[in-house]
Amino acid sequence: MKLKGNIIDIPNHKIFKGEITIENGKIKSIEEKNCEENHYILPGFVDAHIHIESSMLVPSEFAKIAVKHGTVSTVSDPHEIANVLGVNGVEFMIENGKQTPFKFNFGAPSCVPATSFESAGAVIDSNAIKTLMANPDIKYLAEMMNYPGVIYDDVEVLKKLEWAKHYNKPIDGHAPGLRGDDLTKYISAGISTDHECFTYDEGLEKLQKGMKVIIREGSAAKNFEALIGLLDEHYQNMMFCSDDKHPDDLLLGHINQLCTRAVAKGKDVFKVLQAACVNPVKHYNLDVGLLNVGDNADCIIVEDLKDFKTLQTYINGELVFDNGISKIKHGEFEKLNNFKTDKKEISDLRLESQAEKIRVIECMDGELVTNELIENATIEDGNLVSNTKTDILKMAVINRYENQKPGIGFIKNFGLKEGAIASSVGHDSHNIIAVGVSDEAICKAVNLLIENAGGICAISDTEEKVVALPVAGIMSDQNAETIGKQYSKLDKMAKRLGSKLHAPYMSLSFMALLVIPSLKLSDKGLFDGSNFKFTSLEV
Repeated sequence: MKLKGNIIDIPNHKIFKGEITIENGKIKSIEEKNCEENHYILPGFVDAHIHIESSMLVPSEFAKIAVKHGTVSTVSDPHEIANVLGVNGVEFMIENGKQTPFKFNFGAPSCVPATSFESAGAVIDSNAIKTLMANPDIKYLAEMMNYPGVIYDDVEVLKKLEWAKHYNKPIDGHAPGLRGDDLTKYISAGISTDHECFTYDEGLEKLQKGMKVIIREGSAAKNFEALIGLLDEHYQNMMFCSDDKHPDDLLLGHINQLCTRAVAKGKDVFKVLQAACVNPVKHYNLDVGLLNVGDNADCIIVEDLKDFKTLQTYINGELVFDNGISKIKHGEFEKLNNFKTDKKEISDLRLESQAEKIRVIECMDGELVTNELIENATIEDGNLVSNTKTDILKMAVINRYENQKPGIGFIKNFGLKEGAIASSVGHDSHNIIAVGVSDEAICKAVNLLIENAGGICAISDTEEKVVALPVAGIMSDQNAETIGKQYSKLDKMAKRLGSKLHAPYMSLSFMALLVIPSLKLSDKGLFDGSNFKFTSLEV
């Protein structure tokens, strides 16, 4: 097989007319010669950090869409399913991914559960990390979110890091806002990347201290604008990732979108492609070709170097996407789950109080970080309740693994004027998380998810919609087009109920993410993420 066109030589910053000969899935030769074809041939895109589960698709269905955008590989942390199902969940992701030619590279989740301040469905301790690290299908130790454990020499955390070093596998970081001496110690423990930088100065310090900085642009967390200015000087130590990508967004684009935006900002196209294609392969030692003789033929043909519209995608020389058609087929799989809580009563959401002031989570659109606000309480019949006029709404996190009293808090900026929304995608432990204008509405939304053993939903006074997620309560058994359309309808309903957030369900899922400052809610209570301890709702 021969491919002809403008060949992109990224390391040498060169473009030339030529012909690539592919035999037995590998590149046999690359010759510089005249040809009529004006399209561009380059290595496939690699997402340097993603949780496939956040697309609400199993890996085989994710692959079917990703190749349409020129993505041939991902560095995938199965942290989400691991918090529900443990090692069995990791194995499910690996085996499902193997149903396709797409190059998934799964890591061993380092923080399951993410913290001791929430209820998860499983534990992956250092002994389990040892077993996973020995598995050749596990390529790295995934994001070490417990940076306090690293800084203060937690024995179990250090054992996990040592097993990664023993097997000579990279260690991913996760340390939003970490600076100074604490950052230096974190890096000295062997942690080599961070995708959580949210300011230019933070990213620069991490680069100067030897870290690889991954520019993240997902459905909720968006750091491209803050960090892209670092690419000019530091392109050899930067990568692109989506981290979390909801299905409707994935249908529209992937890493190709970041390339388009970077080039539109005047960034050198070779530096952009170095970050998008080359650096992840080199850093994680991936079995992904880079358009060299002898490499696997993992390459894409794009229309131009401006919009990066993908015309064809090849993996190991196999044509997996061709002019609008994905050739990756649907595979059968078991629908594993872990959902054991009973339906709730409205009284379970009641919170007796006489407080005048309460702590309120301020949700920041497009960010994982939140602020802590002190606001006036609204009390009816001795019960703390939502106030739609001030946009301070009651929020609940319900343990889905056993029957326990819900965690109750309040949140600002969700903007609902009617009804409630809820999700069993609640990072990191994936308990049920709900926000609503009344206890009745919240209870109704929560019970709708319990009936479906997982999903996302919206309810109003006259309507209810649910997208079922029967795989671990976080993924669908449907294809991307189906789940994308369902999700889009649900997103629109949440906005009709009053939400002004760009991605209300993605934002909702992160309001229980305790490892990101500053104020969050777990099933066990309100949590101060800056000081890593519980705090009181009442002031």
